[in-house]
Amino acid sequence: MKHTDLTETQLASETVFQGKLLRVKRDTVRLHDGQTATREYIEHNGAVMVIPVLNSGELLMERQYRYAMSRHCLEFPAGKIDAGEAPLATGRRELLEETGYVAGEWTYLATIHPTVAYSTERILIYLARGLRHEGSQLDAGEHLETLHVSLEALLELVRSGEITDVKTVIGVFWLEKLLRGEWLGGPALP
Repeated sequence: MKHTDLTETQLASETVFQGKLLRVKRDTVRLHDGQTATREYIEHNGAVMVIPVLNSGELLMERQYRYAMSRHCLEFPAGKIDAGEAPLATGRRELLEETGYVAGEWTYLATIHPTVAYSTERILIYLARGLRHEGSQLDAGEHLETLHVSLEALLELVRSGEITDVKTVIGVFWLEKLLRGEWLGGPALP
C-alpha cells in the first residue's frame, strides 16, 4: 500500500510555558502541500505505569484525587521519568514510593502515547510480579490509598465508566489478554 508523505517541517519554535512537569510549545510548520500552519503541543519527559500482580492474583491499585478531573480516580501506579533515568528504574521507584512494594520479576509490555494530537508523552507499561511489601515513601504533597482488586472487578469498573484513566484502561485490557494466554508479552523494549 502506497502512502502520501504528510510530514510537517518545523520552521520556527517557541516555548510558551515551562513548568516542572511539562513545557508548552508553539511551532510554525510547513505542511506537505507547501502551506504553513501553527502547532501547539506539550513536551513531556514520559512516564512509566506498573501493573502490580499480588501473589493472590489480585491487582494492587491506587486511589487518589486528581485535581484536573475534580474526582477520585482508581489507577495503576505510575510516575514521570526523571531526566537521565532509565524507565525500569522509574517503575521500581514509583512502585516502592507509592505502594511500599518491590517486585522480584519485571516484564516490559508496551509503550503507549496517550494524547498524540497535542503531547509528546509516552508511557511505558511494565508487569510486576513477586511483590514484597517494604513500606511506602510518598512524595511531599502526595496522598493516596492502595487497594487489592480482582481483574474481574477492574473489567467491570472499566465497562461501567468508573475507571476512565486511559493508561489504566489499556493496562487492564493488556493484563486480561496476558492472563488468558492470548498475548505472551510485549514487543522489544524501545
